[in-house]
Amino acid sequence: MQKGKINVTTENIFPIIKKFLYSDHEIFLRELISNAVDATQKLKTLASTGNFKGELGDLTIRVEVDKKKKTITVSDAGIGMTADEVEKYINQIAFSSAEDFMEKYKNDSNAIIGHFGLGFYSSFMISDKVEIETLSWEDGAKGVSWSCDGSPEYSLGETEKKVRGTSVTLHVDSDSKEFLEENKISELLDKYCKFLPVEIAFGKEKEWKDGKEVELEKDRVINDTKPLWTLPPSEVKDEDYNEFYRKLYPIGDEPLFNIHLNVDYPFTLTGILYFPRIKNNIEIQKNKIQLYSNQVFVTDSVEDIVPEFLTLLHGVLDSPDIPLNISRSFLQSDSNVKKISSHIAKKVADQLEDIFKNDREQFEKKWDDLKLFIEYGMLSDEKFHDRAEKFALVKNVDGKYFTLKEYEELIKENQTDKNKSLVYLYATDKAEQFSYIEAAKAKGYDVLLMDGQLDTHFLNHMETKLKESRFARVDSEIVDKLIEKDETRESKLTSQQESDLTPLFQAHLPGQEMNYFVSYESLSEEDHPVMITQSEFMRRMKDMQEMSGQASMFGNMPDTYNLVVNANHTLVGKIVEQTEKKLGKKLEELRAKKTGLSEEQQLLEKAKEGKKEEEVPQSEKDQMEEVNKKLGELEDKRIEMLKKHGKSQKLVKQLIDLALLSNNQLKGEDLAAFVKRSVDLIK
Repeated sequence: MQKGKINVTTENIFPIIKKFLYSDHEIFLRELISNAVDATQKLKTLASTGNFKGELGDLTIRVEVDKKKKTITVSDAGIGMTADEVEKYINQIAFSSAEDFMEKYKNDSNAIIGHFGLGFYSSFMISDKVEIETLSWEDGAKGVSWSCDGSPEYSLGETEKKVRGTSVTLHVDSDSKEFLEENKISELLDKYCKFLPVEIAFGKEKEWKDGKEVELEKDRVINDTKPLWTLPPSEVKDEDYNEFYRKLYPIGDEPLFNIHLNVDYPFTLTGILYFPRIKNNIEIQKNKIQLYSNQVFVTDSVEDIVPEFLTLLHGVLDSPDIPLNISRSFLQSDSNVKKISSHIAKKVADQLEDIFKNDREQFEKKWDDLKLFIEYGMLSDEKFHDRAEKFALVKNVDGKYFTLKEYEELIKENQTDKNKSLVYLYATDKAEQFSYIEAAKAKGYDVLLMDGQLDTHFLNHMETKLKESRFARVDSEIVDKLIEKDETRESKLTSQQESDLTPLFQAHLPGQEMNYFVSYESLSEEDHPVMITQSEFMRRMKDMQEMSGQASMFGNMPDTYNLVVNANHTLVGKIVEQTEKKLGKKLEELRAKKTGLSEEQQLLEKAKEGKKEEEVPQSEKDQMEEVNKKLGELEDKRIEMLKKHGKSQKLVKQLIDLALLSNNQLKGEDLAAFVKRSVDLIK
């Protein structure tokens, strides 16, 4: 029996392994089984080349747990090792300095094993002793045993092992008893090994018989050695793709369609990506792509391997060009990873374009599910945007779909304003904005439906891409101002009449008056008498702020609306007549007084011309202050008088409530009062 020390320059290698890999301690099983698969695959290669002429026999890799002995054993029938190979691969780990090792990798535990070839030594993360029994495939080889108790001391000797291959037995330490549970090992095997190319057996198959679970003689093989992505796409049917998806994601809707990747130059990449029926919560959908390296599970956090927007897809990717133990720094710097990322994005775009060209009807049916994904891609990836312009669709409120180019041609003639800017009208809610949609359609305009989660960001993005174009929501302006033309219409109201009407309407506005700005437009007599609109800019800013979840100046500001009064409507003219009839004389008297004071104010202002502030006599300053005070009092009196009159005007209130109702802002008690008032007016 040979005794020796593992070739490290310090004696604290095992504490380092335990400390820095502890967060990933479960990968010991993946590493041991990966080694067993490698040994088996190498034997198959030797047999195929004629170097190994013996019987391959049963190549199943076996995992056994003995709870009483507190051991886990992984056995294979691969190439095995000679004593020299054990010495070379197990004992000689050349570290220049464990201290340097700790310092360099203290923040990157994922890199340790892959960087130093320490796969086997991950066993010590859960063990206080590890034993190896192995027999090489070579003729005349003798069995070799090796054991180590977690210190640099090891034992190496001969064994009576007669069966080719290697068994690694872990004596599980007291802190890692969870790994002696069958369910835990099953969970790890399913996570890391369910698609490995060599059969892996863990225990026996079981079935229910006479009310109890009975163990059968048949091995329980836990993996599919030929997963779908390893087959040529020409050999795979649609039902196979759907069945494989259900195997990956037992709970969930059927996918829309899939892309089968099969690349062998300039890198090797296989896989199947599925387009899920995307819900309206992007985050929930992420981390659904599983990354494999030669069928060994690596990670399901693929943000650095595929473009951000593609993390919404489901499926598997497999590339031997990505090592088993990857680190974030590796992913960010490796050129192969960047090529893979770019290629996947291109393949996705190409496949979408093919589907669109070959079966547009089906593509349109799936568009509402695809929309979030494609908009996300166009927003976040410039190259994808350029490719997606060919197949990205917009939908109007009538449910018709158009490519961006088709829609531009549709609206170009009628929806170009006097400044030669093309205006894309849109609604975000067909029901709530119905009256505005109908007003736009009555003018011959087409209205898009943009009710998706990313649509606010998307239309901002498209305004930067489309030349001389802008988007306007149908309720952001009266219809005549949404797309301004050269024609003008005379107003039936004087500026004085508009000034007197404003307090009447303000008297009935809900909430704080400052939230509503009363304005007047010269519209057709057939248009509504009063309408409510909201600034396109302010609403977009608030919508984007709410989506981001971050505070901003726009989020703290109250919603502001425009109360637009149709100066040419007969009902508005009627209100003017009633007001002049009721308050005409009093208003004239106030105006006369204001005129006299204004003339006095102008004379005082003229007297101040050319003088510095200190040169103006105090008497004139006092006189000016008194004049301004009286003017303010008269204006307050005018407004108060008009508001008091307005409060008694049911017609004013009715017109405002009609505008609020059409904008879905009339609710609760105000809605009930409106209904009662409507009945009273009809009587």
